[in-house]
Amino acid sequence: MHKDNKKSGASRLVSFLSSVIILIIFFLVGYFLGQKSFFINSKDFISLKDVSVYNKDSANRVDFSIFWDAWDLLNRKHVDRNNINAQKMVYGAINGMFAATGDPYTNFFDAEENKIFNEAIDGSFEGIGAEIGIRDGFLTIVSPLDDSPAEKSGLRPKDKIIAIDGEQIIEPDIDELVKKIRGESGTEVKLTILRDGFDDVKDFVVIRAKIQIDSVKLEQIEDIAYIRVSQFGENTSDEFKNELNNVKNNGTKGIIIDMRNNPGGLLTTAVDLVSYFVPNQSIAVIEEYSTEKQDIRKTYKTSQFKELPMVILINEGSASASEIFAGAIKDHRDDVILVGQKSFGKGSVQELIPMNGGTSSKITVAKWLTPKGNHIDKVGIEPDILVEYTEEDYENENDPQKDKAIEILKEKL
Repeated sequence: MHKDNKKSGASRLVSFLSSVIILIIFFLVGYFLGQKSFFINSKDFISLKDVSVYNKDSANRVDFSIFWDAWDLLNRKHVDRNNINAQKMVYGAINGMFAATGDPYTNFFDAEENKIFNEAIDGSFEGIGAEIGIRDGFLTIVSPLDDSPAEKSGLRPKDKIIAIDGEQIIEPDIDELVKKIRGESGTEVKLTILRDGFDDVKDFVVIRAKIQIDSVKLEQIEDIAYIRVSQFGENTSDEFKNELNNVKNNGTKGIIIDMRNNPGGLLTTAVDLVSYFVPNQSIAVIEEYSTEKQDIRKTYKTSQFKELPMVILINEGSASASEIFAGAIKDHRDDVILVGQKSFGKGSVQELIPMNGGTSSKITVAKWLTPKGNHIDKVGIEPDILVEYTEEDYENENDPQKDKAIEILKEKL
């Protein structure tokens, strides 16, 4: 009987302690659910308010709690805090982080921007039809596309955009400014332009349109093939191949490749085009990463035109992939002549990385070098024969650069 009482007391004690432990567990779970968002899909809800981050490449300590302090302040203090869009705040923070790199080609695209960017690569979008970038702190026309509203309105490479619809540009945030310039077909935008040679700024009114880009055009000038390449898009390789088939059938003796005002595009397309004019397995471009690692991209098809006399036209609107093309051909072939003006000088490689919610990041992952190891970024490619293209030439629809290329080839043939 005494032993049974002891057992009964022990059981009650165990039961009591079990109840206390269960209560404590429920209390802690409730606390963390309410305060820290623990245990609820922890992959999605992890509090970082008290996290401090160390940059592995720097001795500087990064205190991430400042971000959350600012977030909380906005949500507690802002007069319109009830109308603040949290998702836009996140996007804004990411944009600021990307802008802090100081690299105008490293960008975050929200879902709408990502859609527009991919449409441009595919060769169809609505807007003014111009590649735009940041140059020397100014929003700058890199190049207007062929037959685009930008070109028809008189915009030129290296034009600096000072104001949009009368609103002066203070901080050149390229993503926000491009949004203002783009728009529905049929609407207009007024760009205030500063141009070398202008006594004062000048307004250009551009009527937006649906831009459908045929990136390759062939013109046969007697026994010379003139091929205009306006960008390096998804369809450019196929278009270029089709026109080269026509070149073969026409008994062409010389070829002009016009890369003027070509803002670039896909690196793989540039390598593909280079392959037609240099020996197979030649270096087309060298990619140099921050780790000093280098990737060498080589041509990968049998060259059909490696001995055909050739002139390449470039100007200040030739950028990125068009510079890769011109630089690679020139490094491999001493017989090829570059005519025109010095190219833009965009020698960096961007990778487009899809992200959640239809967003994406375009990040500069490498610098590129010509096959002989020459850097192009902010330097450009010098033509062998400098030929200016003046305002008077534009107004009178003269093309002294193209005329010079034809003259050079006729002397060789």
